[in-house]
This record gives sequence, structure tokens and C-alpha cells, in this order.
Amino acid sequence: MTAPAATGGAATSAVATRVAAALAGVPHQVVHPADGMLSIEIETAAVNEVMSRLRDRAGFDSNTFVTAVDRYPEEPRFVVLWQFLSTTHNDRVRVQTRVPGESPHVPTITHLWVGTAYFERECYDMFGIVFDGHAGLKRLLMPDGYEHFPLRKDFPHQGIEPDRLYREWDNRRRERSPLRTESQA
Repeated sequence: MTAPAATGGAATSAVATRVAAALAGVPHQVVHPADGMLSIEIETAAVNEVMSRLRDRAGFDSNTFVTAVDRYPEEPRFVVLWQFLSTTHNDRVRVQTRVPGESPHVPTITHLWVGTAYFERECYDMFGIVFDGHAGLKRLLMPDGYEHFPLRKDFPHQGIEPDRLYREWDNRRRERSPLRTESQA
């Protein structure tokens, strides 16, 4: 299998034509990132419609990542990004929407791509973006009681009470561990 086309020529034109046909009637804007991948920007209210059409009409059968960019101090503060792969056509598309920093919410797409659940959890955990409708949205990498989001630009570089929070989390984890032996009790 060859690597998916990311830049230039007929490959980009073909995916652009297919995506434009799939999104006919849905407001969107083509953006031009430095990597040359076809990228579109949409309104947050159109997320479910756009994603459904990309899957069902344009053949994007795999969500390869969900992430965000913090544009602090700009508003809207966050840009949420999804990237999709079509294994049939061997190409990719990136979708983005801008989300205000005051209350960052976007709809989940886990009903379309089940594997997206962990990507959304990671984005929530690191940026605090809430994916409305996600059945199991909770911390993935940080301890449950952690009140901060480490990839936000206003997060202190030295961290926030990292040792105390980690020790508390690690102690709770060890107490619940089924591998705990009598000598450790």
C-alpha cells in the first residue's frame, strides 16, 4: 500500500472535487495549510452533518486523529481539528472549527467512528474541550481530580502542584490494584 497523497496535483484535485460534491449545500470554507492537505473550516453547528457526509458520500472511512490548537489570547480561543482517511481513495482531509475559550463544546462524532472515543477523551484531557454526547468523556492521561488542562497556553510551564497530585493519584491507584500482594498491604 502506498502512502496517502497529501500534496499537489491530481490527487488533491480529486479529493477536493469529491469533498465539494459531498458537502454541496453545507457552508464550509477551504483553508490552505502549509502541508498542502485539503482542509476545510466549518461552523460548530455543522459538525454532525459534515462528518456524516464525509463518511457516507466521500468515503472517509477512518478518523485518524482529533486534536485542538489553543490560540490564546485570541477569540475564538480554540481550533478543534479532525483528520480523516479514505482507504478506498487513498487520501485524507482535515476539518476544523473554531470554539470559544469561555465554554469549549463541540458535538461528538463517536456515533460515526467508534474509534474516535479515545481521541476525544485525549483532547478533553489536554485542552478541556467538551465533546457533547460522548458517552464516556473523562480523563485519559491525567488523574481524575486534576482540575487543569496541560496543553492550554495559559498552563504554567513548571506545572501545577505536580508532585502532590501525582503521589495522591499513584497511592489511590496502588490501593485499587489487583496485583497488590499481602506484603504490600
